[in-house]
Amino acid sequence: MRPDSFRGIALALTGALVLSPDTLFMRLSGLDAAQMMGWRGSLMAATLILFWAATTRDRGGDLRCLITPAGLGAAACQGFNGMAFAYGIAVAPVSVVLFALATVPIWSAALGALVLGDRVGRATAITSAVVLAGIGLSVFSAEGGHGAGGSQPLIGALCGLAVAVAMAGSFTIYRARPALPVPLTVGAGAAVFGAVGWAVAGPMTQTGGVLPAIWVCGVLILPASFVLLSVASRHTPSANVSLLLLLETALGPILVWGFLGEAMTGPELVGGGIVVAALAVYLRHRRRVREAPIAESSPPPPAPPR
Repeated sequence: MRPDSFRGIALALTGALVLSPDTLFMRLSGLDAAQMMGWRGSLMAATLILFWAATTRDRGGDLRCLITPAGLGAAACQGFNGMAFAYGIAVAPVSVVLFALATVPIWSAALGALVLGDRVGRATAITSAVVLAGIGLSVFSAEGGHGAGGSQPLIGALCGLAVAVAMAGSFTIYRARPALPVPLTVGAGAAVFGAVGWAVAGPMTQTGGVLPAIWVCGVLILPASFVLLSVASRHTPSANVSLLLLLETALGPILVWGFLGEAMTGPELVGGGIVVAALAVYLRHRRRVREAPIAESSPPPPAPPR
């Protein structure tokens, strides 16, 4: 493995591990969806925009990029992502939301084909069907009333899928427009869903719950994991980053169960296992397909001397 690729994998692994307790801290906060949006969005926006201001070399150029259709589209995807995720976690079991969210690679492939002309093979269609079956098993098991957590698993699954589509949309925009300032556009999107949260909940209600828990999300977990994963994608293929992000899907529900007793039923575990296994096989397949042309184009080794 090349040192550069190893560095990227190490960064992605660290980012995924940092992100894994995000849902646990959201649960610990005890806030409703609007309150979580207000705190997470405003704190994440402040942190990322300050980070951008301290590191950018062209503030004027970055701001001009932000107000382009691509920049506004990326910010809108991030804003919608933040709103849907907070609402899903507030009303549904964490496991259901994260299993649905894990479909980001599938939506990325579909949007890449639609917008960028990428090829979508039979493997994508098969994986999509298997993943949706796994999500369905988890949802209907939780709908039966035997799981723990929120009482609306179907809404949570739809929110998780919406977040996955929004994330895939932002990834597609960043691929199509690599000059976009990522911290600034994500920070702008976070500011949008933070403002929506404050408007819906009202500032006087923001004192409820365990606020330090949500502060950890907004100031540390979200910005740190975002920076680590973004830098990782520059050093290793996105398939590697997506594969390591499945750690959040696996570890997030385990942490919530371990600390808060939000256990998963047997069918939920089976459904989640189907989702994670199918996506892991799919991402491994995509990585092999991408590496094959490189191997075929490499010159043959010189013949040994006789």
